[in-house]
Amino acid sequence: MGGCAFLFPGQASQVVGMARDLFEQYESVRERFAQADEALGFKLSQICFEGPEDRLMQTEVTQPAVFVHSVAACELLMAKGLEPIAVAGHSLGEYSALVAAGALSFEAALALVGPRGKLMQAAGGARPGAMGVVIGLDDAQITTLCEQAADVGVVVAANFNAPGQVVVSGEQAAVARLGELALGAGAKRFIELAVSGAFHSPLMQPAAEQMEALLQAAPIVAPRVPVLTNVSAAPVVDPEELRSHLIQQITSSVRWTETVRKLAVMGIDRAYEIGPGAVLKGLVRRIERGLVVDCAGKVEEIAVAKGVG
Repeated sequence: MGGCAFLFPGQASQVVGMARDLFEQYESVRERFAQADEALGFKLSQICFEGPEDRLMQTEVTQPAVFVHSVAACELLMAKGLEPIAVAGHSLGEYSALVAAGALSFEAALALVGPRGKLMQAAGGARPGAMGVVIGLDDAQITTLCEQAADVGVVVAANFNAPGQVVVSGEQAAVARLGELALGAGAKRFIELAVSGAFHSPLMQPAAEQMEALLQAAPIVAPRVPVLTNVSAAPVVDPEELRSHLIQQITSSVRWTETVRKLAVMGIDRAYEIGPGAVLKGLVRRIERGLVVDCAGKVEEIAVAKGVG
């Protein structure tokens, strides 16, 4: 029978000029950015629309930028009558997914996303790390190589993004060693990423500990539709489980490949990537070709979006 899912991108989807067309066209988007500017204490809207790029790339700015763009675009889709039967987000995108599912209000989620970006940036500054993408090895091989590279430091699989594309994260020496081992094991490429910290690794533990207090107090309620979380790669509807997974998520792997496969098993054959960019669309194409993804982050994309008949 099929059904529609909403997918939400995370960090690395940002670009100067993001959401400007939505802002100019829709009063609801202007309201969301005004709320964010006031809550965050800086002009998020101006940085999104005009840059400078190096400021937009800072984690404390990037995370709320992608979140606000995603939620504002999602609200426009839902105003057209589009409703998902499940939602999922990549890392930061999980907060956008929770808002879409009704488990968190925009205001409550923003009050978490703002500190999350600052805390993760601070953790990266206090304990510098690195991240890199391995192309051409399977998930199990990467996990084994991380164990082998651990003799020079902490390194883990951070994002299982798609078959043959895994991001690793950890201490700089260990990530470099992992890259050498991966190329020696037959990887096509190893690319170090320009990041401000070793996200989704044990190096983010200080951020996770500080976020735990905020998340314990957050008003998370049962979602209208299941949220496939990064930690479980399975549908979750229990508010306390969602809360626990958000805490774990900061230091745990993003199981995106499994998440997309689970959506397909659930009978979902169409999805919208809501927010800036088309990163998830590309990953889904590599995981489940039968799951068609359309982007919904710009005025013209939202204008042509249709529900599943």
